[in-house]
Amino acid sequence: MELNSIIWRLGTLLLVGTLFRTAWIVVYRLFFHPLAKVPGPLLARITWLYSFWYNIATKRFYLHVQELHEEYGPVIRITPDEIHLSDPENLEKIYYVGSKYPKDAAFYGVFGADKSVFTAPSPEVHRIKRAALNPFFSRKKVLELEDIVQEKAEKLIDRMKKAFDSSSGIDLHHGLRAISIDVITDYAFGKSYGFLDRDDFGVAFFNGFRDTGPALFTFQQFPFLQRLGKKMPLWFAKRVSAPLALRKSQLMSSRVQVLKVKAAVERGDKVSRTTIFHELLRPDAAEGYTVPSVSDLSSEAQNILGAASDTTGNTMTIATYNVVRNPDIYVRLSAELKNAFPDPEGPLNFVALEKLPYLTAVIKEGLRLSFGVPGRLPRVVPPPGAEFNGYRVPPGTVVSMSSWIMHHNEDIYPDAERFNPDRWLDPSQAKVGERYLFSFGKGTRGCVGMPLAYCELYVTLGRIFRQFDSLKTPAKSREEMLLDDGFSGYHPERNNKFVFSVE
Repeated sequence: MELNSIIWRLGTLLLVGTLFRTAWIVVYRLFFHPLAKVPGPLLARITWLYSFWYNIATKRFYLHVQELHEEYGPVIRITPDEIHLSDPENLEKIYYVGSKYPKDAAFYGVFGADKSVFTAPSPEVHRIKRAALNPFFSRKKVLELEDIVQEKAEKLIDRMKKAFDSSSGIDLHHGLRAISIDVITDYAFGKSYGFLDRDDFGVAFFNGFRDTGPALFTFQQFPFLQRLGKKMPLWFAKRVSAPLALRKSQLMSSRVQVLKVKAAVERGDKVSRTTIFHELLRPDAAEGYTVPSVSDLSSEAQNILGAASDTTGNTMTIATYNVVRNPDIYVRLSAELKNAFPDPEGPLNFVALEKLPYLTAVIKEGLRLSFGVPGRLPRVVPPPGAEFNGYRVPPGTVVSMSSWIMHHNEDIYPDAERFNPDRWLDPSQAKVGERYLFSFGKGTRGCVGMPLAYCELYVTLGRIFRQFDSLKTPAKSREEMLLDDGFSGYHPERNNKFVFSVE
């Protein structure tokens, strides 16, 4: 038999075998898979490429998921092995204190070290890591270090005064994000990045996080690309991908900062105050704790920086914009602050600010409508399985919910798209609203930095609206306010400036 004939026959057998295997996979996923009875689009039930396409092509898969729930009901299949839930009553079945639902390793693995606090799939690993961080983000520690937040907020106020004195506007979207980064880098390394001192508030840093968002979904779909990206030297990354090069540079910068802290710890240097990474480098930070590698700590730093800039900064932006665009809200908030703090130049401390009911309502509404993470937060169903709205699913099933859908539930938040602080003033209504507020996640895996975030929100917004009672900003359309999903929510570049001036 001729060689060409043999090759042709082998090729034909390989093609037929591949087609048969593909056909069997399709048939299995549609009719015999444990999730076969869960409704959803045909392609979503067959292939992960369905969600990948929406994530990359539209950058707003979360909006499409909302439409799918309207079509199919409270339980939908969005990938071959993942279901998404919209019924609020399922929230506490998954995201609760002591939850046994691990994070989905395939989803969160693209963020860096799988032993970091944020990405660790295992609840047990997370518990140990979280125990090391908890003391530093406790309310007690936040109150001890409140001066850092006050200093950064005052710096932004000064920038605003100078801009208004020169009759120019100021982009508070990046200014408010700069506060979060300057605070967290001071907390983490003992040295602020100083974005508040830059003319553009360090916009390149924030663009780096935004522009690499789509890469996360690409790495989830094609893990080998992430492995290549990690091994790629910086000079080559600069040639093939500006966002990848910027993120690698940011990671290298974090590594330098971690190494500085590590060297100081090893030398036994005395410091005026310890930082987050001083704590994480202590072998006795928590029971069962092992000091992570420098590489893992560098990834931890990146995760902390991303969380600080994307969530808290955006919440402050959305709250500020909506207050200024709603005169009645603006007047009520200004009056409350003036009554509580008659001297506009006097101190506005966190403990006093958080007792103000209308400011609190504004902050809660800002959290509800800012969507730091608009899309899904996947977890894995543990043994022996679970049931959601009549659908029994086996262990190993990936299950997710999202803040966008939760915070648009009209039964919980009537007229959900409207910025309405009054919904938080009635105690019974506020109790329900708080139960389903998903801005910081929920339960054991909820955001460790929540106490610090609240301090930033109260101090910064309190100072802005006590100082300025005549701010103005152009109106934005609903489309302009929508976020792109790169796990964190980002305003696209064409809509990512929120310029404020005074009347």
